Amino acid sequence: MATTLQTATASSAQLRPSAEEALRLLRSMQLIRTFEEQVRNLYSGGAIPGLVHLCAGQEAVAVGVCCLLGADDMIASTHRGHGHCLAKGADVGRLMAEIMGRRTGYGLGRGGSLHIFDAANGNLGTTGIVGGGIPLAAGAALSAKRRGRRQVAVAFFGDGALNQGLLFEVMNMAAIWRLPVLFVCENNGFGEFTAIEDVTAGPDPITRGIAFGVPSETVDGMDVLAVRGAAQHAFERARNDGGPSFLVCNTYRYGGHHAGDKQDYKDDADAKAWRLKDPIERLGRWLQDSSMATASTIATLKHEIDEEVRAAVDLAKAAPFPAADDLEAHLHV
Repeated sequence: MATTLQTATASSAQLRPSAEEALRLLRSMQLIRTFEEQVRNLYSGGAIPGLVHLCAGQEAVAVGVCCLLGADDMIASTHRGHGHCLAKGADVGRLMAEIMGRRTGYGLGRGGSLHIFDAANGNLGTTGIVGGGIPLAAGAALSAKRRGRRQVAVAFFGDGALNQGLLFEVMNMAAIWRLPVLFVCENNGFGEFTAIEDVTAGPDPITRGIAFGVPSETVDGMDVLAVRGAAQHAFERARNDGGPSFLVCNTYRYGGHHAGDKQDYKDDADAKAWRLKDPIERLGRWLQDSSMATASTIATLKHEIDEEVRAAVDLAKAAPFPAADDLEAHLHV
């Protein structure tokens, strides 16, 4: 039976983290935010080729889900995937180098932001195809099930993929075969530049999952503890042959569709209201109110992350660009 969560209170209480774990969640979200801010600055300065699609504001979804995954569990990402990569354990330096088109990156600098593949951490890749990671995650879940492993797979996608026929086909198959896969919709309210209500029919996005008998929840995607609580239940179900689950995480991207987007389609008051729900500040306040951390501890953590990301940028800038001889490296032809 589907459950709709309107607030984070119930889920947060069900899975209260220790101070150590909560600080790890905060660190992971802050790392993503700082990384994305650096990428934006580098792009604005002409140091990154092509376009980049940033996820600042959406950190709680990636971290709340991936914090419960092991190295052999798998994720499939999107065009807005830096946060997923980092939350799943990507090396900061290699990720930055790839985005900057340097040879020390994950794809020798040849793939860039839209083609990050990190097999060692179970990351099946970012992709420029809307919904393109959904069948990859289901395929990984099928493989795990056939091999008798207790692995799970996660398909991240945005609300723009809610109307893709591929999602319906894969959900149907996953439900019939009881695949250990979690479908996570990062509903930031816009498919590129178009508001979800202008193009998505139906009373609620979770009805996509309900139609196939998939346990479905709406989660406060600006609260990492709420996401973590809902994901834990889904993973327990998946690892015990309970089949797939579907989470609609309502969140907000602070930037535009891409780094050069003017965002003139957004309402200023609405954007300010979402900023007040910032997931990093929210967890920071919770840590202090719960006497799990002080403002000084949080500030020190932020400083350490700033240094880590700065060092990654310096290493990437010092690395060479791929050479012509790299064109066919690691390709099986």
